[in-house]
Amino acid sequence: MSALIAEDEIVDEVDLVWLEDISVLDYVRQSLDRLPTRRGRPAYHRDGRMVGYALLGPKAKPSRSSGTFRRRVFWLLPHDRDTEPEGLYARGAPAEGVDVRTLAPGSKGYKTERSEGGPMSSSAARKLQP
Repeated sequence: MSALIAEDEIVDEVDLVWLEDISVLDYVRQSLDRLPTRRGRPAYHRDGRMVGYALLGPKAKPSRSSGTFRRRVFWLLPHDRDTEPEGLYARGAPAEGVDVRTLAPGSKGYKTERSEGGPMSSSAARKLQP
């Protein structure tokens, strides 16, 4: 969960790769996954879809026990607000959800009025369009 991600766990990030247009998303879910490489698109084994992932720099050290690297993966589930604007997360966001606009390499991001379904959310803006 994003609340459990500490800034010191993501200090080796050098870039975030987005697999789709994030300007239309109010939030993304994020998690720290154990992956075999510092870079490249990771395999995805959750429901829903992967929206993006972090790339690590050359100074990132693998785990001594597993040889894996902890990298952030950003994802959404089928019942998230982008596909079900009036659904479960019409108001509020999942615990691991953060406003996509607050994310940067080495910065865990945070919830905002927009990510919580406030008046500036993308889903609200879509309703205003004819």
